[in-house]
Amino acid sequence: MKKLGFLLMLVVMLWALPGIGGASAAGHSIYLDGQELEQPGAAQAGLVNGSVMVPIRIISEGLGYEVGWEKQTETVTIKQDERLLQLFIDNPKAVVDGSEVDLSAPPLLQDNTTLVPLRFVGEQMGLKVSWDNETKSAHLYSESGGSGGGVVSGGASTPPAGEGEAVPQQPVKQPDNPGGGNAGSQADNDHSEGDLSAISSLSFTENRLMISADRPVAPNVFKMTDPERIVIDIPNAKFADEFMDALPLDATSQGQLAVEGYPEVAKIRYALFSNDPSTIRIVIDLNESREFAVTNENGSLFVDLTLEAATPPVIPVIPARPDGKRLVVIDAGHGGKDPGAPSVTGGREKDFNLAIALRVNELLQQETEIITVLTRSDDTYPTLDERVQIANDLQADIFISIHANSGSATATGTETLYTRDVSIPLADTVHKYMIEATGLNDRKVKHQNLKVTRETTMPAILLEAGFLSNPQDDAVLKDPAVQDRIAAGIVAGIKEYLGL
Repeated sequence: MKKLGFLLMLVVMLWALPGIGGASAAGHSIYLDGQELEQPGAAQAGLVNGSVMVPIRIISEGLGYEVGWEKQTETVTIKQDERLLQLFIDNPKAVVDGSEVDLSAPPLLQDNTTLVPLRFVGEQMGLKVSWDNETKSAHLYSESGGSGGGVVSGGASTPPAGEGEAVPQQPVKQPDNPGGGNAGSQADNDHSEGDLSAISSLSFTENRLMISADRPVAPNVFKMTDPERIVIDIPNAKFADEFMDALPLDATSQGQLAVEGYPEVAKIRYALFSNDPSTIRIVIDLNESREFAVTNENGSLFVDLTLEAATPPVIPVIPARPDGKRLVVIDAGHGGKDPGAPSVTGGREKDFNLAIALRVNELLQQETEIITVLTRSDDTYPTLDERVQIANDLQADIFISIHANSGSATATGTETLYTRDVSIPLADTVHKYMIEATGLNDRKVKHQNLKVTRETTMPAILLEAGFLSNPQDDAVLKDPAVQDRIAAGIVAGIKEYLGL
């Protein structure tokens, strides 16, 4: 009997030790930009001695960082471009770019997985982080808010506990809009009104819900039953003035979008669901159960109710590459089942992107020192992974992705995006020609964490020619003469960068 009592006491003591029993129980979740990350089964996010601890490798790799482990010194090394982070097991200090940083709790090793404080992840990786103790889940939002795009299959996100109501139980006040809402969104609760994403439009066609915002958003999309519905929560967001002009809110900050001709859909409702943080909830009420897919890119959010087989992308013809010739991969964004951003006149971003890409390709083919490859030459949809793979497998010299932007009706201008520092000279060079070609507001060259510019191995940039959501920008981008100037400008930038 004494032996049994001793064994029970030993089990309790072991369970209380950090790294053995103090971490989270099975079922705890981590969401990065609304997408659930797969965690090691025996080492998941959770509370340890009052600190929220998370497995660092899956978060770092989800953001495109390189992660290394030195077993002898028990050191975790995290790299991205010139940035270097080092953490040491059971040491309350980390080294960030050569400087010591205090941690709220020392990293611990559990089942060969390193757990680190959630606060450190947020502070050093530029993320907004929060811990939901009720659902035992960590939520992380990157600067781009998932704007790297791609399709997430239904079920990637789960509903928060106790969120059975699809509309607020009490009226919620729409935030004021003194600053126009043009600053970056935050995932904590102490933000000003200018930090909120402004949702500018909502529409439904071809079994696709389309939501436009003035910046990237980090939605949580999930299914609910009894009755069947799909719920889209957009935290740190408010309704823009132009949204309320077209789709007004009632006294309880709710409204409804009329849907006709789609037997699967009963109705679509929208509401300002919460003020803490300011959260917009959109609900697709279904007449029958449906799966869904989410496409989230650059402030345009699409929720597809049916996952029809995508038209397989045409595999590009790989040209012979004589010595000394430069290879440029031209990527027309979106395509096929993914129309991209809608324009205010009913056009589709994917058509604009392809028109420019084909013209750029035509002009570059006249250059004897350049070989070109298109990721798509018609209305097909290569995945983001396929676009990256094409460029990397070819060992291209340059990757250029062509897009048009979407946001509020007043958002305007041309911008060029990059992720890795090696791409800055290319971005600066092409951008100056883009500004001359469009004549629109200069939104500058900006860093953004996009898949096609992050995971390609050569200098890579993404061009946002203008805002299809702005009537003036849209009219400019539709002009064939302007499209010719844009294509010529891209070619001029490429040639200057390559020294040709």
